[in-house]
Amino acid sequence: MTRVLVTGSPLLRAGIASLAEVIGSVVSLEEGAAVAAEMHPDMWIIEGDEQTAREAIAMVRESPPILLLSVEAEPAWAGEALRAGIRGVIPRDAPEAEIAAAIEAAAAGLAVLHRDWIEGAVTRRASLVQRDPLSPREIEVLKLLGEGASNKAIAWRLQISEHTVKFHVNSILEKMGAGTRTEAVMLGVRRGLIPL
Repeated sequence: MTRVLVTGSPLLRAGIASLAEVIGSVVSLEEGAAVAAEMHPDMWIIEGDEQTAREAIAMVRESPPILLLSVEAEPAWAGEALRAGIRGVIPRDAPEAEIAAAIEAAAAGLAVLHRDWIEGAVTRRASLVQRDPLSPREIEVLKLLGEGASNKAIAWRLQISEHTVKFHVNSILEKMGAGTRTEAVMLGVRRGLIPL
C-alpha cells in the first residue's frame, strides 16, 4: 500500500481518502514539512497552480515523490515540473480512476503527465532548443532507448563501451531538447526516427 500525504482543499483530501483500496493512509496536511518528517510518506499529493508548482520544485530534493494536481486547465509549466523532479502533473478534476492510476504509477517511479498535456509540454520544450540532426549512431542508440534497453544492454548490442553510450545519450538529449530518455523517445517517434 502507498502512504500518501495530501495538501489541498478539504474536498480533495476527502476524494483521495475515498481511494482507500489503492492508498494505505492519508493525512490532511497544513504544515507540510513537520507532518512529512513524522509520517515518512511514499507520495505527496499537492493541489495548486504555477506558484505552488514552483514551491514544490524547490522542495523536491528533500521531500517524498510529489504528484501535482493542477487547478489550471493547461499548465504551461507541467514539462518543466517533470524535468525538475516532480513525479507527475494531472488535472485536479481528473476522474477517480485516473488519479488512482497516477498515484500507483508515480509511486512505482514513473513520470506521469495527463495525456491531453503531453504534446504541449514536448512542443514547448522542443521549440526552445535548436535541433541539430542526430548522427547515424545516435539514431541507433535512440531506437534502442525506445526498446527500453539500459546503457549496459545498448553497449553490448552495439559493441561499444558504456561510457560511449552515456556520451551518445547525453548528446541525443541535448540535440533533441529532451529532459529525459522517455521524452527523447517520444520526440523520436514524432519525428519518424523510431518506427512504430
